[in-house]
Amino acid sequence: MSRTRRLAVALALAGALALGGCSSPATTPEAAPARTTGSPAAVPTRYDQYVALGDSYTAAPLVPPTDTTTICLRSAVNYPALVAEAMSGTVLTDVSCSGASTRNTTEPQTGRTGSVPPQLDALQATTDLVTIGLGGNDDRLFGGVLGRCVQVAATDPAGSPCRDSFASRGGGRLATTFADITEHVARVVRDVRERSPHARVLVVGYPQIIPASGTCDLLPLATGDYPFARGINERLTEAVRAAAERADAEYVDVWAPTAGHDICADDPWINGRVTSASTALAYHPLAVEQQQVARLVLETLQG
Repeated sequence: MSRTRRLAVALALAGALALGGCSSPATTPEAAPARTTGSPAAVPTRYDQYVALGDSYTAAPLVPPTDTTTICLRSAVNYPALVAEAMSGTVLTDVSCSGASTRNTTEPQTGRTGSVPPQLDALQATTDLVTIGLGGNDDRLFGGVLGRCVQVAATDPAGSPCRDSFASRGGGRLATTFADITEHVARVVRDVRERSPHARVLVVGYPQIIPASGTCDLLPLATGDYPFARGINERLTEAVRAAAERADAEYVDVWAPTAGHDICADDPWINGRVTSASTALAYHPLAVEQQQVARLVLETLQG
């Protein structure tokens, strides 16, 4: 596939609010190359074999440079790459993949242009550090719920058509979704420990994507649906935090440190509705967000 064709496929993904990650080619996962751009300062903490599992909030699609040869669209300066670069001697295997759900830890992930192996295949008995950034794609949470909010916004711009449509079906579905996410992420932690019993396991949360108040053109929701979308964002974060607690894993809180850096903020760390091949996929992390998450992970490792 030509570079132009690969880029076109990448840009076509911008229409969804899916969280996802990437893994390596369809055989053996390979470590994403680390770059010096935006890397946190080197730290004394060192791990020999680091495996990063995750979705697009780990993969950071289209944050340049991005590998467009697989369905994962993994950036070479995402937070796993920056963490590994800060720890001299650490070998990274980054299998995060855009669109990944917790199911893709044990099942292959297939896209329009190919497939990648289950993310847990990257683990070995000697792996000594694992980060997990998953959950947002389970039960099609972001693609199905928040994606719908964008789609129906024009039907009642001043109202809350998305919230109302879910309320009319009853609130049970969403409650079940968040309970599922907690169980699924906890299960991933347990699976990691079975394969890599000596690994330090960190569960990485999600950032603030939706503003606590106000609206903006970069996030085309109906005015009354902003609180609903914010609630989805926050409940996802709490579900992932609960999973870490249930599985007795360390939790990296990204929610609190990203306050004031949502899509609508004066200093956003999340890209808005416009995809840019030189910046980031729509509704996904910018380079600065990945740098900050890398710092949070490194601070946890030094703790």
